[in-house]
Amino acid sequence: MNSFKIKSYAKINLALNVTGKKTKLHKIETLISFIDLYDLIHLKKIKKENHKIIFKGKFSKNIGKINTVANLLKLLDKKNLLNSQKFEIKVIKNIPQEAGMGGGSMNAASLINFFINQKILKIKKNELIKLTSQISSDVILGIKPTIAILSHNGKLKKYNKDIRLHTLVVKPSFGCSTKYIYSKVKSFSNPQFSFPKLKMFEVKYLKTLNNDLEKIAFKKYPKLKKIKLFLSNTHNNMFVRMSGSGSSIVAYFDSKRSCGNAYSQFKRKFSSHWCIASKTI
Repeated sequence: MNSFKIKSYAKINLALNVTGKKTKLHKIETLISFIDLYDLIHLKKIKKENHKIIFKGKFSKNIGKINTVANLLKLLDKKNLLNSQKFEIKVIKNIPQEAGMGGGSMNAASLINFFINQKILKIKKNELIKLTSQISSDVILGIKPTIAILSHNGKLKKYNKDIRLHTLVVKPSFGCSTKYIYSKVKSFSNPQFSFPKLKMFEVKYLKTLNNDLEKIAFKKYPKLKKIKLFLSNTHNNMFVRMSGSGSSIVAYFDSKRSCGNAYSQFKRKFSSHWCIASKTI
């Protein structure tokens, strides 16, 4: 097998409601998209007894031996779904950790997509859903990534369309623990996305929505609230919202120029914080 390069795109939550709780996990509904920010995965087949996994790049620090890529390969090997083939996988991490953008989950999803496309992995839909759930609840979102609506009952509706928004993504020097943020959820929202429609991705509707986890994250980290307020005051922004359980805050614009101007303003005010001007894909 030759060497391959795979782009593993960042996921963003345009809106997120916590609607209840199962035995362990919370029930959520969310509107998601992907942006032109990605980890780069280098992959090649090797003649070794074990897989070799390497993480490099700006956001590779503190990734342990137990991670989504390792967990995926362990599960595939256990079921012998790779036919005893072994791979060297090097991930260049450009997506921040603990940012609510699903970097690790999307790495696993991107590898699954690759294995399926290359006909290395042959798996039925129900088995695929079970496999992804064993790694992370977000992984299924990255299988053939497109804009999607996840309803509170767990059903996922995908659309082959780009909503064409420019995004300014900001992440401070700290991350948010998903486990901690959800542990502080004390109330639930009524479901809004039970009957998915493409119209839900129209800006007019998106403006009316929220991320239920913002209040918890902002209470724990007041700086996030300060960042959102600043971005909300940038010229021509359409709306500003935290992605996932944080700590990334995303401002949405209808033009590259407006997004670029906001980027410049933000860097002047918060020079130590990571941010990137991107767009939905």
